[in-house]
Amino acid sequence: MTVYLIADIKVTDDGWVPEYATNVHELVQRHGGRYLSRSGNIETLEGADKDSTLIAILEFPSREALDGFAADPDYAPYGRARQAGSVSNFHVIDDTDIAGTIPYLKAG
Repeated sequence: MTVYLIADIKVTDDGWVPEYATNVHELVQRHGGRYLSRSGNIETLEGADKDSTLIAILEFPSREALDGFAADPDYAPYGRARQAGSVSNFHVIDDTDIAGTIPYLKAG
């Protein structure tokens, strides 16, 4: 089952960003994932504005693949640097429809 990682990040110290941006996408690919977006062009259509610096959306072929990426020892130093220099909220969703009414999504 496909899963999506939504990374909502407010950078507080941008020293980690160049190394992370240059290297982490290769680690994501190693685990079968890919970035769908990694953007700072954030516009709020409804609700309260957030003070996020960037939002990234990543797709993985399974939860196991995502967990493998998150636990990869090669990712650990980048993850620690991001955590030290940002407020990060990571959310995981799958490719299901909670109501079960969208025909091209699995009922969830």
